Amino acid sequence: MNEHRSSRATVLCAIGILSLNGCATLIKGGYADVDVTSDPKSAKVYVNGELVGETPITVDLSSEQTHVIEFRKEGFETRTYILGKHVGAGWLVLDLLFWPSLIVDAITGDWYTFDEYEVSVQLEKQN
Repeated sequence: MNEHRSSRATVLCAIGILSLNGCATLIKGGYADVDVTSDPKSAKVYVNGELVGETPITVDLSSEQTHVIEFRKEGFETRTYILGKHVGAGWLVLDLLFWPSLIVDAITGDWYTFDEYEVSVQLEKQN
């Protein structure tokens, strides 16, 4: 009889702990890799005004905010790209099924996902 109580208590504790984490927070987290390329290659890439490297590059970005990606290469026009975000419908459905996680994901912003995970631009030569 005590074994059943112990097993039931363990299961209830596990469910309680999992419900304190948001579905997106627990599974996805708040960052995602985005592949950034340009034609021609070797353009300097600035994310939100900070130099992160040259194309091609994979950058790890916070999915809870919109990012401004700027491409600069000598002899070419500077190109700006806005990487948007939206609430992932799948995360919202899971959060509604396990309602305490709705609060966690809303606070952390981890239920956001990018509009796309590959950014590629064509740079134009300066006149």
